[in-house]
Amino acid sequence: MAYPDDLLSPSEHVVIHRHPHWKMLLFPVFWLLVVVAIGTYLAGLVVDQSWATIAWIALAVIGVVLVMWLTIAPLVRWRTTHFIVTSDRVMAREGVFKRTGLDIPLSRINSVRFEHSLLDRVLGCGTLIIESASDEPLEFDDIPSVEKVHSLLYREVNDNPDDDFHPRTLDGRA
Repeated sequence: MAYPDDLLSPSEHVVIHRHPHWKMLLFPVFWLLVVVAIGTYLAGLVVDQSWATIAWIALAVIGVVLVMWLTIAPLVRWRTTHFIVTSDRVMAREGVFKRTGLDIPLSRINSVRFEHSLLDRVLGCGTLIIESASDEPLEFDDIPSVEKVHSLLYREVNDNPDDDFHPRTLDGRA
């Protein structure tokens, strides 16, 4: 899904657009399976009771609330979290009801580095750390293909606008 072009300046184009790594969805899927398993087990326990219909309705309501809270909300949060590198800036957007955003002009970036644990290396993600003119370095967790994003961002930061060199995006487009 491309970032909306109407939010970019006329000469600006998207180089990278990423959501957080899919590993953020492991716990929500786990909780979905747990809620369904426990709900099914409890529904089976009350099947022979005279008040089974009321218990099933209560279990369904509790199950739906838990699935919405533990599975659907994190999925929507993941889907609405964006990490974007354009030809002019780095942008981070997150939130559903309360949107927050951060823009860092490429000219203000002093250094770019990444970190990833053994598990992150196996899964192909990591933390991108951008040091800019601000006091604290900015950390972006769970960036997919963090090494490729790091090198591409480094090239974008150090690319001379007068050069004919235009690095390819991770999608293979120029």
